[in-house]
Amino acid sequence: MLYHILYPLHTTLSVFNVFRYITFRTVLSILTALIISFFLTPYAIKKFHEWKIRSDKREDVPDRHETKKGTPTMGGFVILVSTIIPTLLWADLGNEYIWTVTFALISFGAIGFMDDVRKLKRQNGKGISGKTKLAFQILFGLAIAVFLYSRPGFITKLTIPFFKNATPDLGVFCLMLCIFIIVGTSNSVNLTDGLDGLAIGPVLTVCSTFLLFAYLAGNVKFAQYLQIFYVKGAGELAVLCGAMLGAGIGFLWYNAYPAELFMGDTGSLSLGASLATIAVIIKQEVLLVIAGGIFVIEAFSVIIQVASFKCRGKRAFKMAPIHHHFELKGWNEEKIVVRFWIISIILGLVALTTLKLR
Repeated sequence: MLYHILYPLHTTLSVFNVFRYITFRTVLSILTALIISFFLTPYAIKKFHEWKIRSDKREDVPDRHETKKGTPTMGGFVILVSTIIPTLLWADLGNEYIWTVTFALISFGAIGFMDDVRKLKRQNGKGISGKTKLAFQILFGLAIAVFLYSRPGFITKLTIPFFKNATPDLGVFCLMLCIFIIVGTSNSVNLTDGLDGLAIGPVLTVCSTFLLFAYLAGNVKFAQYLQIFYVKGAGELAVLCGAMLGAGIGFLWYNAYPAELFMGDTGSLSLGASLATIAVIIKQEVLLVIAGGIFVIEAFSVIIQVASFKCRGKRAFKMAPIHHHFELKGWNEEKIVVRFWIISIILGLVALTTLKLR
């Protein structure tokens, strides 16, 4: 919005020409999101306490989590607001990709909101049924996939990191891949959100990685030099990634141990879906598996646990997702979170090496 107001003024005053640069607007987006998040989160915490927006019943968690009863939830609402407002202010609103990712944020945030509200009403830790949640996720994922596939020039090829000539063309099957990645990532981030600050840390790492990749993919010269797919208009997503990054940092200030506010499904589902949508747009779907390795590990730990119990009658881990396994082994919550952050940063750096190691 401000971009469309201020940039045209460059014909009168050359200083406004700076708003044409994505890098400058990305920095403004980060700072704006930080400011909104820092001021809005304490207010939200206060109001959520007054409105009793908290879950006093948590299932399938170690007993030590009993001390967290009464902590406000649905903090993802703050993240959404802190992401969307800076995006609307500083991004080019004529860019279709901006609206596509914003749709992913809002639609999956709505699913999470319904789930959180149902949990609050029932006070038994159970939200909407898994089938209902999955149905809505697939529906919205399909809408995103069809929209992107219908865009002129949409690339249906798959990028294989570290192999510059390995770009298989999936054709119409890229629709299924798109849905799988969006739904899978959304649920994986949701599974990771089990300890104070655990999910938002890797989200920030992946967001930072994709901020850079989106900018490079949207610049024809950088894309050609680095031998990645050039996606016209994708560079504008750096502004949105910047907003998400600033909002996440502001949220982490209050979500770090001991958390004053939980993300809830409102945040985890929307953040996972938006990151996956960005990955599909910039053609870095496989890279998401690397950069978001923590989410993959958490999801697979649940799959392995269920498969092991059904096939052998025994659990592979003390508890799943795997962060609860380490809790039951005696690790402190802070140690688990920080170590997972470190692993996430390492994976993010590995993802960045794919730009040159081909």
